[in-house]
Parts: sequence; C-alpha cells; structure tokens
Amino acid sequence: MKIKIIIADDNSFIREGMKIILSTYEEFDVLATVEDGRQAVDFCLSETVDIALLDVRMPNMNGVEATKFISSQTNTKPFILTTFDDDEYIVAAIQNGAKGYLLKNTEPERIKDAMKSVYYGHTVMQDIVIDKLKSNLIKSQEPELKIDQRLFTERELSIMALIARGLSNKEIAKELFISEGTIANYISSILGKTGLDHRTQIAIYYLTGKVNF
Repeated sequence: MKIKIIIADDNSFIREGMKIILSTYEEFDVLATVEDGRQAVDFCLSETVDIALLDVRMPNMNGVEATKFISSQTNTKPFILTTFDDDEYIVAAIQNGAKGYLLKNTEPERIKDAMKSVYYGHTVMQDIVIDKLKSNLIKSQEPELKIDQRLFTERELSIMALIARGLSNKEIAKELFISEGTIANYISSILGKTGLDHRTQIAIYYLTGKVNF
C-alpha cells in the first residue's frame, strides 16, 4: 500500500517540482498539491492522508500553524520541508507536533527515506535542526531544564545531556568511565520512563521538554 501524501507550498514551481520528484518513487501516492496551510488542513480533514509535506512561510496559514491543526485533529503526520532553519520555526514546529523537519536542499533520496521513517512512526530531524535546538537552549540561559528531573537519576540526566550534545554511546562511555553496555541499559531505562522510541527523541526531549512530537 502506498504512502498517501499532500504537498503544501505557496511557490508553484517548488510545489509541482516536488510532486514530480516524489511521484517517481513507487512508495508514494501524491494526492494533491495546495497553496497554503489552510488548504492543507482542510484537505487532511476531508481525506485520508498519511503525510502532509508543509513549507513554513505560506499565506493564510503558515506551516507551523497548519502542523498544530493537522496533528491535533487528524491522523496525518505533519512533515516540515522548508528553506528556513530559524530557531523559532523549529521549536514551534516540534511543539506543535511536526514528525519531520528537513531543509529543501536535502537530497531527494534522503527526503524519501525520512518520509518513510515518519510514516512508520519515527521522528526525523536534520542534524542542523538538532544543532539549532541546542543553540536555542544555550542562548536561553535558563538555570532549570524543561524536563521533569524527578523522573531520572543523576546518571540518566548526565547521559541525556551527552546524547543532546550528539555524543555516541562509545563517546559517552569514555566521558563517564563506564561500559557501552551500561550506557545502553541507561538509555533503555530513559526510553521506558519517557515512552520515547530512540535517542534522537531523547535529545529533542532534553532540549525542549516535549515528549509528544
């Protein structure tokens, strides 16, 4: 069964170009292309759509606002594909339920794989997006983390912080002077306590305090 997609972008050249590209993949069925977020929301409310591919800056309703409505009122997974990597858009999109956030200069194969991953229940964020989230946390200079620290041990909090910095299990083990197997056990515990699926979500959770992506 094909993954049903709509594309929302106010630039007709990009909109139709993306339709042509995605239609070359047998996994996808592009149901429609629309010009703004309001049209995307209306379509998702009236039709069965698996993924809504949304630009950020659009008239009538932008992609971040559309993400909020689509994620809360339909079973469609919002996926941001944009030229904009501004911190405010990234954080707002994730908080509103975006399941993916990639830039338009991403290779088509990467976009295809990311959309398939989102369809199967994962959250996909480009490395630059994760970096922006980290920068946003540092710039905020907030003394308290946004997560509920009472849920975790000091060691788990340390591991989450290192995951958010982008360290691998091997690098974390070296940093904390414990084995990689022990790190894996701690990560399993963190996932169990939060209901998250993988380490990328742990990083986003640590940086934003949000578990419902």
